[in-house]
Amino acid sequence: MEETKSFAQMLDESYSTPKRFSVGEKVEAVIVKISPEWIFLDLGAKSEGYVDRKEFIDEKGNLTAKEGDKITAYFISSRHSEKLFTTRLTARKSVDDYLVNAYQNQIPLTAMVEKEIKGGFSIKISAGTNGFCPYSQMDTRKIEDAQAFVGKKLDFIVIEYGDNGRKIVLSRRPLLEKIEQEQIKILRETLQKGMTVQGVVKSVLPFGAFVDIGGVQALLPVSEMSWGKVDDPKSLYSPGTTIEAVIINLDWENDRITLSFKDTLPDPWSNVIAKYQEGGIYKGSVSRLTDFGAFITLESGVDGLLHISKLARGKKIKHARDVLAAGTDVEVKIEKIDRENKRISLDLAGNDKDSATADGESEDFRSYIARAPKTMGTLGDVLKKSGKKR
Repeated sequence: MEETKSFAQMLDESYSTPKRFSVGEKVEAVIVKISPEWIFLDLGAKSEGYVDRKEFIDEKGNLTAKEGDKITAYFISSRHSEKLFTTRLTARKSVDDYLVNAYQNQIPLTAMVEKEIKGGFSIKISAGTNGFCPYSQMDTRKIEDAQAFVGKKLDFIVIEYGDNGRKIVLSRRPLLEKIEQEQIKILRETLQKGMTVQGVVKSVLPFGAFVDIGGVQALLPVSEMSWGKVDDPKSLYSPGTTIEAVIINLDWENDRITLSFKDTLPDPWSNVIAKYQEGGIYKGSVSRLTDFGAFITLESGVDGLLHISKLARGKKIKHARDVLAAGTDVEVKIEKIDRENKRISLDLAGNDKDSATADGESEDFRSYIARAPKTMGTLGDVLKKSGKKR
């Protein structure tokens, strides 16, 4: 039951002046009366409007609205203080008249994407009227899958109307951009750096994934997908996947929002000191080769550097690939752990032993020194044996 208005409310309404509407302005109104030809709307502030009843008749001739319903309508014109509105243009009797109105006043219309054609899409406006929507006007971003739009009913703006209706060009961009601007305004007030948000992956590229976080798209760079190295982002994410990520950059001026998924995971470096010891021997995998050494992955997100000098073993090499191959498992010894800068210096396990016997001469010399007392003795022993006294 409708609440009884207070005396103060009725007094305020009696002094209020009828609102002025601009052509194409969108309003939310309540149906107050339905006649055989018109549907009358309560616009508030002592304002009333009307819509052609035909707009609410379905294909079977049934009326689809009733008194008390709240509807969205667009202002068309005003005559003798009577304000004419429309909801959608395709249900009107004269499509051409209202297409002209839609073009001149930028009033949205609903139409079906019939098929993909050269340069864009054929849009079915009514039984005998088709328009054209270029690829660039179907969305605010590059279209990855054109067939995903075919068969859908969408809202458009007429951006070109000529040749008596034989040339009709439609666009969704102005409507989408307006929605995005409204959503951005809301998000500006709510989003903060460091906040965890939920989003849906829209597309995955070699450098990262674009994620919709409530009407705006943010970038999840490949470097922020995991603590470890990610070779193929598509192996982790696909369009439609729902994820949670942390906002690490918020730049509204340049429309750039950057996310991190790895920040929702424990940092593997938090356990490095407890898990790895300087001087300890561990197994790792060669993840990257450079001209200054090889990066060895001890576990996902924990890499150490095996400097090229540790690989040379007395030989001259120009690149780590001269000794190692990517993906190879190796045993390494941890020389130093720099927790603050997240760096680990490595050596090959057994390198200290090898360096002691780096060439044949040093090995032979040590063997010779070890055997010398047994073969020659001291200088005093030699003199004694020769019968000479000192």
